[in-house]
Amino acid sequence: MDSLNALSAFVQAAESRSFTLAGRQLGVSSSAIGKAVARLEERLQVRLFHRSTRSITPTPEGLLFLERCRRIFDEIDAAEHELAQATGAPRGRLRVSLPMIGMLMMPTIGAFMRAFPEVELDLDFTDRLVDVIEEGFDGVIRAGPVSDSRLMTRVLGNFRFRLVGSPVYFAERRPPSRPEELTAHACLHHRFATSGKLEPWPLRWARKEVDLPRSAVLNTIEPLIELAEQGLGIACLPDFAVRQQVEDGRLVAILDDFIRHQGIYRMLWPSSRHLSPKLRVFVDFMAANLLPA
Repeated sequence: MDSLNALSAFVQAAESRSFTLAGRQLGVSSSAIGKAVARLEERLQVRLFHRSTRSITPTPEGLLFLERCRRIFDEIDAAEHELAQATGAPRGRLRVSLPMIGMLMMPTIGAFMRAFPEVELDLDFTDRLVDVIEEGFDGVIRAGPVSDSRLMTRVLGNFRFRLVGSPVYFAERRPPSRPEELTAHACLHHRFATSGKLEPWPLRWARKEVDLPRSAVLNTIEPLIELAEQGLGIACLPDFAVRQQVEDGRLVAILDDFIRHQGIYRMLWPSSRHLSPKLRVFVDFMAANLLPA
């Protein structure tokens, strides 16, 4: 077990390029990771990392050793997979990356935790495009196309955007009947946290697209919903994020016939790994419950 712990410390350090991050992922101090790697280097009589005051990078020998260690842990995962299938109970740690809008997925995730209490979820919320394999994730949930051939994928569901405002807002201003009329309204925008670009409103314009007013710009979705509910303007949001508010009348949807975009959420995971029972039930559960029709 000590040897496996040392190998795990080395793999986490190599993948994160940081003793500190590796320690956080394994729940130990950075010095404990450094000492484990040092003992491993002493036993192997080879230097595994180039070290500087700011970062660590694997040496050529370290990269070679990293590939071997990954194969070892893949074999351990395969053994756990076989045993878990034999017992039929999904269990263990499941590390998943979700977009920042994933906070709106928490009711579904909470339902999964109640259904599978022996699966320990380790969730990382970020709009950064993570490297699933290099950063050690079991899977990620993302919108948009897939370009990494190393990953398997399954569609979790489709969504569309809706323009919404509160009844109070539309009592004060007549709802627009065409996209061009939005120029006379308060518009609440979402800015991508990673790129800093505004998320475009996917509208069918009669002529050319026009610049919309910017009454507020936010880089997360939940505050946009709150501002819209407060009657401070119109927001363009995924339908699943505002479904309940529209159903109970807190928000009113407009210009549905002029929306031209539909999005897809997918679950991605490394194709080189076995689909463990814990990952399989998570993928199946999210596909069945995340974006209900």
